[in-house]
Amino acid sequence: MVDVVIKKSERLEGEVSAPPSKAYTHRMLIASLLSNGTSKISNPLVSDDTEATLRAIKAFGAETKLGKNCWTIKGVELLRAPKSPIDCGESGATLRFMIPVAALASGSSIFTFGSSLERRPVAPLLQSLKQLGAESNFQLREESPLVKVYGGGIRGGKASIRGDISSQFISGLLFACPKAKEDTEIAVTTPLESKSYVQMTMEVLIKHGVKVSASKNFTQLKIPSNQNYNPCNHEPPGDFSSAAFLLAAAALTSSKVKVKNLDHHTTQGDKAILDILEKMGSKVMVDDGFVEIDGGKLSAVDVDAKDIPDLVPVCAVLACYSKGTSKINNAKRLRYKESDRLGSLHAELKKMEAEIMVHEDSLTIRGPCTLHGATIDPHNDHRIAMACAVAALGAVGETKIQNSECVNKSYPRFFDDLRLLGANVVGK
Repeated sequence: MVDVVIKKSERLEGEVSAPPSKAYTHRMLIASLLSNGTSKISNPLVSDDTEATLRAIKAFGAETKLGKNCWTIKGVELLRAPKSPIDCGESGATLRFMIPVAALASGSSIFTFGSSLERRPVAPLLQSLKQLGAESNFQLREESPLVKVYGGGIRGGKASIRGDISSQFISGLLFACPKAKEDTEIAVTTPLESKSYVQMTMEVLIKHGVKVSASKNFTQLKIPSNQNYNPCNHEPPGDFSSAAFLLAAAALTSSKVKVKNLDHHTTQGDKAILDILEKMGSKVMVDDGFVEIDGGKLSAVDVDAKDIPDLVPVCAVLACYSKGTSKINNAKRLRYKESDRLGSLHAELKKMEAEIMVHEDSLTIRGPCTLHGATIDPHNDHRIAMACAVAALGAVGETKIQNSECVNKSYPRFFDDLRLLGANVVGK
């Protein structure tokens, strides 16, 4: 475990590049596995989570060549069941996307996973697969839990699934059901949250020649059967979920910072950080391929987290530096992320003397707070670590982030990029 110490930074300046999108890299890897031919992913995100998906696609027969700036993936028409269990690490996307894909293999597949995934639900996905003729089960063992998928193909037909637990369930079904024996109809029984992530999946599928359709409000998805994936070359866009921490760092230190490799036309829902920062009072300049933030005095805003759960940690920190009372609503799903994020944010920002209150599905923050340095336990959650590191930039004294390597899950260069902008970061 590596600790990082961060001291107050009066002002940041300069430019850095946003890391490639984790969400897109996952999706491009899985679509490439299912393609009959060779696909290339230029400038993929190299992180703990995407490496978990790489392990998974290789286990099912993909041939991979991993260059410095390009991954080449030769897919397989018929998936082979892996001989050994597949370790998904702490990657919920890997587990939830690959479970339906494993149902296409001829034999049984076993998925193991890290401790944070034990509390993140998969049962609704397994139930939907059963409705489509694919058997699987969750086994709670003393040494570690696992999911077993029995394979043999997906029949297709009709299935239902909730839309307010995880959009990853729906994306997983969208990857696998084009290869079902019958057409598939998926009824989404509650309003779909994080809709943009399902739209990302559909975008990648279309590039691989796969047809799927959704009703206007995403209550119903239709997937024709017996489709083939065509190989495709990709380049993931910059990741707004990760870049949000850099943009917030500029805003709360009244700095002018440019973040390159960001396309505001992207499907990513987390580009909403630009509107949030503007409403708070920052000057936001958007141009071709970059975003520039010119920070100043911030004012409180209310944030609806229904479609942007990954922005909650950074919005909570911004609220600490904003004048007035901010409320972050519709955030119940954050209790089932890498940590209970509502509880984690409350505990760690309280240590820094934030005036923050936690409710069942929301946070209330009264600002501006005079934050003080503290020793932060990120609860092995990359977004908690990054949020508290950003909070430390305006705090009195030193802040120690324990287990700082947890940022490798999504943004391995995070602390390096803060240093490039002039932040006082020691360690890692």
